Amino acid sequence: MIFCCAILTLFALKLPAQQTNIYDDNPEQRLPIGMEKAKYRHLSPTGGKVDKVRVEPPFWFVGMAKPELEVLIYDQNIKDYEVSISKAEGVRLVTDYKVENPNYRFVALEIGPGAKPGKFNIVLKKGSDTKTYPYEIKPHPTVKPKPVNSSDFIYLAMPDRFANGDPSNDSYPDMNQVGVNRQKMYFRHGGDLQGVLNHLDYLSELGVTALWLNPVMENNQPYESYHGYAVTDFYNVDKRFGTNDLYKKLVDECHKRGIKVVMDIIFNHCGDQHWFIKDVPTEDWVHQWPELTKPVYRGSINTDPYKSEWDQAHVANGWFDNHMPDLNQKNPRLANYLIQNIVWWTAYSGQDAYRVDTYYYPNQKFTADWSARMEAEFPGILNFGEVWVENVSTLAYYTKDNGLSKDFNYHLPSAKDFPLMFATTDALTQKNEWLTGAIRLYMTLSQDFLYENPFLNVLFLDNHDLSRFYSVMSEDLDKLKAGYTFMMTTRGIPSLYYGTEILLTGYTNPDGKVRQDFPGGWSGDAANKFTAAGRSEKENLAFNYFKKLANYRKENAVLQTGKLTQFVPEDGVYVYFRHNSDKTVMCVMNCNDGPKTVATKKFAERMAGFTKAKNVMTDEQLSSLDNIQIGRYTTLVLELQ
Repeated sequence: MIFCCAILTLFALKLPAQQTNIYDDNPEQRLPIGMEKAKYRHLSPTGGKVDKVRVEPPFWFVGMAKPELEVLIYDQNIKDYEVSISKAEGVRLVTDYKVENPNYRFVALEIGPGAKPGKFNIVLKKGSDTKTYPYEIKPHPTVKPKPVNSSDFIYLAMPDRFANGDPSNDSYPDMNQVGVNRQKMYFRHGGDLQGVLNHLDYLSELGVTALWLNPVMENNQPYESYHGYAVTDFYNVDKRFGTNDLYKKLVDECHKRGIKVVMDIIFNHCGDQHWFIKDVPTEDWVHQWPELTKPVYRGSINTDPYKSEWDQAHVANGWFDNHMPDLNQKNPRLANYLIQNIVWWTAYSGQDAYRVDTYYYPNQKFTADWSARMEAEFPGILNFGEVWVENVSTLAYYTKDNGLSKDFNYHLPSAKDFPLMFATTDALTQKNEWLTGAIRLYMTLSQDFLYENPFLNVLFLDNHDLSRFYSVMSEDLDKLKAGYTFMMTTRGIPSLYYGTEILLTGYTNPDGKVRQDFPGGWSGDAANKFTAAGRSEKENLAFNYFKKLANYRKENAVLQTGKLTQFVPEDGVYVYFRHNSDKTVMCVMNCNDGPKTVATKKFAERMAGFTKAKNVMTDEQLSSLDNIQIGRYTTLVLELQ
C-alpha cells in the first residue's frame, strides 16, 4: 500500500534541480493552489441530495456458483417504497434491506439454475409514485481466467507513469484534480491503458507472461489521484485511463499474446470522495473514531496469541489517512458489495488473478469468505495478498490450507513473499556471518513447510512502495543481476517492477520518487527506452540480461515447477538446484565482494552423472565441474550435461 513505505524508508534521493519544487518535498502542499486538504470528519448517513441515480452491480450473469445477488439502489428518499420485480425467468425477489440512509435500498435476488439471460425491471412504488430500474442478467461468461502459477513472470506497471497512448483523456474539467504536470510527482502525468496496449510487444520481447497494473478504478480525489489506491467508483475504470471496454480490450489483447492479467484491488479502504462515503448508507459503513486514528502497521498482530485489544482494534480499524476511510467489512451489506464487485469484474473482463492491497487490515473473516467465493466461482484463479511482514510464519498464516489458523481457513492461494525479498537484500548487503548474509536465503526457504504451496508465492525485489533495488544495491549492476537471477531461478512466481530492466533508480523518500515516467512513453521524450536505440549501452546490457533470463525460464519447465534442493551456504556462497526428470540446473550465488572457487564434491547427490555444463547466461561451456570459478556478487545458472 502507498503509505506502508513509511515503515521501510531507506534514504532520500534528490530529484534533478529542474524537477524540484514545493510540491515535491512538502506533503502538506500537494494540492493545487486554492484547494483545501480534506479534514478528518465523522461520517453520518445524511440522506442528502442524490446527484446521480446508481444501480450496482450494473448487470449480472446466469449460472454463477452462488445464486444470490444483492443489488444496491441509490436514489432520492426511497426508504418507504415497496419493492417488486417484473417477470424474469428463473429470477426471484428474496427480500430487500432498508438502512439508516433513506437514499439506499439493497434488493436481494435469487438467480436460480433455470434463469435465462434477459432484461427485467426492479420496481419501487409508493402510492402513485413509481420508480423503475432496468436490470439485465447476461449469459454466463465464456472467457475463463487462465491461472497464474509458477510458470509465469509478472511485470508490474503503474498506468499513470508507464505510457501516454491517448492525450485526449489526460484531464477532465468535472474531476477533482484537473490537468497534468509531469514535473510534480503528486500530480497526474497522463499515462493510460492505451499506453500499456501500445507496448505489449515490448513486454512480450522481455519474456513477460503476466501483467499487473496498479489499480485502474476511478480515483476522483483532489490530490494524489494517480496511484489508484483511493477508489471513488468500484465499477468504473478512471476515465483518464480509459473505459471499462478499453480495459476489457487490454485483457483480450494480452491473452492473444499469451500474457495473463492481474487486477490490483483494495478492500480495506477507499477515497473520501467516493459517492457512498459522501453520503454513507449507515454509520457503521466505515470505522469511526473521535479523531483521525491511523492503523498499527504490524501484520503479526492478527497472529499474536498475546495481542492486546488496543492493537487489534488499531490494525483492523485505523484509517490510512484522513482521505482514506477505513471500510467496515463486518457490515453485511458492504461485505456483499465488495465481494460481488470482484466477481463482477472477473466475469466481465476476464482477468486471471488479483493482488489484494493491505491484505491483513480488513476483517479477516471477510477476506477468507471472499477467497472461498472466488474459488467457487472461478476455480484455479490466483489471488495473492500484500502481507507486508518480515517473518515466514506470519506470512504463511494468511495462506490457505496451512493449519496455522485455528479460527478459519483463509483460502488465499498466494502472498507477496516479503520475507524472501528482505532475505535477498540482506544476502547482498550484509556480512556473511552465522546469521547474516547468504545464510538468510537458506534459512528463509527452509521454513517453506509452513505453506501449503510455496511455489505460488509471488517474488519481488522492489515495487511502487519500496526503494528501487538498483539503488538499494548502490547501483552495482553485478548485485542487481545476482539478486534477480536468484529470484528467477528459485521457487515461486517472480515479478519485476517497471523500469528495473532499464536501471531506473530512486529511494522512497517519499514514495513518489520510485514512480517515475518510463522514458519514451510520452511524445517528445528525449529518449525512447522501449527501444534498443534509445537505451544506453549499460541499459541495454541490463535489458538483454533480463530478457535472456526470463525467456530461458519461460522455455524450461525445470525453473517453473522443478524440485528445489538447497545446501547450507559456506563462506558466503549459496548453492541450490532445480531439477526434474528431464533437466538439472545448478545455481551458484556468490554473496561476496570478490571471486570464489567452489569445490563441488559436497553436491554429488545432485551432480552425479554430469560431467560438464552450459552457462545459461553466457552460453560458455564448462568442460569440468570439479571446481567452479565465480565472480563477485554473481549468480551462475548452469545447465548440467
